[in-house]
Amino acid sequence: MKTILSRRFPVALALSTCLSVAIMLIAASGCGAASPPTPPPPKGFFGIDPQSGLTERDAEYMQAGGIETVRWPLSWSAVQPTRTGGYDWSGFDQVVSTASRHGLQVLPVVLETPRWLSKGTKLPIDSATARLAWTQFLEAAVKRYGPGGEFWTTHAPGVVQYEPAIPTPVPIRNWQIWNEANFFYFAYPVSPQRYARLLKLSAPAIKRVDPGAKVIMSGLFGKPSPKGARGMPAVQFLEGVYRVPGIKSYFDGVALHPYAVDTETLEEMIEEFHEVTVKNHDRVPLYITEMGWGSQNDFNKVAFEQGIQGQVRELKGAYAYLLENRAKLNLKGVYWFAWKDLAGSCNFCDSVGLFRAGEKFKPKPAWRAFVGITRGSVRP
Repeated sequence: MKTILSRRFPVALALSTCLSVAIMLIAASGCGAASPPTPPPPKGFFGIDPQSGLTERDAEYMQAGGIETVRWPLSWSAVQPTRTGGYDWSGFDQVVSTASRHGLQVLPVVLETPRWLSKGTKLPIDSATARLAWTQFLEAAVKRYGPGGEFWTTHAPGVVQYEPAIPTPVPIRNWQIWNEANFFYFAYPVSPQRYARLLKLSAPAIKRVDPGAKVIMSGLFGKPSPKGARGMPAVQFLEGVYRVPGIKSYFDGVALHPYAVDTETLEEMIEEFHEVTVKNHDRVPLYITEMGWGSQNDFNKVAFEQGIQGQVRELKGAYAYLLENRAKLNLKGVYWFAWKDLAGSCNFCDSVGLFRAGEKFKPKPAWRAFVGITRGSVRP
């Protein structure tokens, strides 16, 4: 879900020993108190952004690898392409079915206005017709995929006939409203005030159906190159949203896409973004709903193309920082972009995957590094 225009990590490792490295390797407990065991990653922390379809084999690898959440676009335009034709949930049904049968939670990114209303990048806030259609769509989605929703009752064992049954429902409780609302590729014109109006429409509609649902703000592109109506830095955009009176009651989480040349820069970006919530006295959860580096050696062309080993280095560094600081940041989830390489989607999408493109699973070294962090398995 990305078009990037353009976008560095020193790994410092200090080892202290009591007598010598050799003695430490033989008997690490030979002096001083042993370090406490590293706590396991929090449940639901590790997510993934696929760029293409979700197959059974994809889901098997994800589950084995320690991934628990799949972020997926729920395109309003695709579900309701005509004014009078009703909703066609079949595409999203397939994703939810495949994911849930492997214990994977789905985080929908609800976006894209249908053409019968306006351009897809125009937020549905400017007419009564658009506002009503948007809220009705959200309510229908929550009724279908939320707790006790129609999707789960019709896919229960003994009920469903022509599709695989889902023994244990995995209802959707978190809903992300739009993608990169601070970047013209997804929202035009870029405006924190317009986006705040969308939140004020969205949260009540979702919570009318599921009062326990969580509304997550759009994942904001860290530092887009365009300015004005075409782009705004995430920090500035979030500050603008907070300036709208009463807005804090209309979202339950903020989200960032901190694309950066290296982990050091990523850390700075996240700290600055988090500081905005602190200044606004808001202990709101943070989600990193996209993060990644490419494995090609095109650094001069695309700043986050770091080569095969550079991708591993930045992945390890980023997750080390995020896991260590998750309590301070109130960080609830991190989604790696992306699952597999995909040519032609964006200027680094063809190398940002943990696997190479294609139906056969050809893992990169980054996949082994990733499962080392999640404590998962390389293969199902």
